[in-house]
Amino acid sequence: MIIRHGILTLLLVLMTACGGGTNSKPTEKERQTKESAVINVQLASGYIRRGDLEVAEQKLLKAMQHDRKYVPAYTTMAVLKSMIGDIEEAEDYYSQAIDLDPRNPELHNNYGTFLCNNGKLEEAYDEFRQALRNQFYATPETAHANLGYCLLQAEKPDYVLAERHLRSALKVDPNLASALLAMGELGLRTNKYLMARAYMQRYHGVAKPTAGTLWLQVQVEHALGDKDYVQKLSKVLIEEFPESPEAAKAMELSYQ
Repeated sequence: MIIRHGILTLLLVLMTACGGGTNSKPTEKERQTKESAVINVQLASGYIRRGDLEVAEQKLLKAMQHDRKYVPAYTTMAVLKSMIGDIEEAEDYYSQAIDLDPRNPELHNNYGTFLCNNGKLEEAYDEFRQALRNQFYATPETAHANLGYCLLQAEKPDYVLAERHLRSALKVDPNLASALLAMGELGLRTNKYLMARAYMQRYHGVAKPTAGTLWLQVQVEHALGDKDYVQKLSKVLIEEFPESPEAAKAMELSYQ
């Protein structure tokens, strides 16, 4: 729930963060082929936004034909494949991107996010740690937050280690929504309800509520015994997201 950022937001990150270029001065032919690859990836991202995934895929394949070392073509294709449920192909494109740019921390973070979202937790942990080992990583708080959340998904979660990474993220960025939400979830699951309340209030101060986040806060307030606030939050949840499973749960809770 927490690290499943919008596909298009992730797409833009992948395009800007994963250059995969070289330091040597390119020839005119190399410059032209790289420019063609860049343009085709940009066109593909536009088609993805419009939901025309077939044309987007064609543009990405063309980008790879122009420049087989242009990493954003592979990462964007990985996002596209993930969107349509071709998980194995998506993983293959991520792997190819990693092979082309193995020292890119943002790429390791994005690949870790993909692996975590698809249940490959141990592999995801490794990718996040790879990102964090890079001393030049500009946004380590993102990988800390994602690793913290991913640790919560294990069959036997390591709550202590998860909290350590989430607090590391919030030390850098106190308003990082994904880390705030993960801390709220951690607090609920470890019966630290006052902590969970504080983090959920901070989260809803910086991010738009969803059915899932409102339901999480409802559960926290119910555990704390604040019936009035439970009713208030449940009312918002039911009115804003009437067809959601969380709204049904809130209605059921109100009758208990």
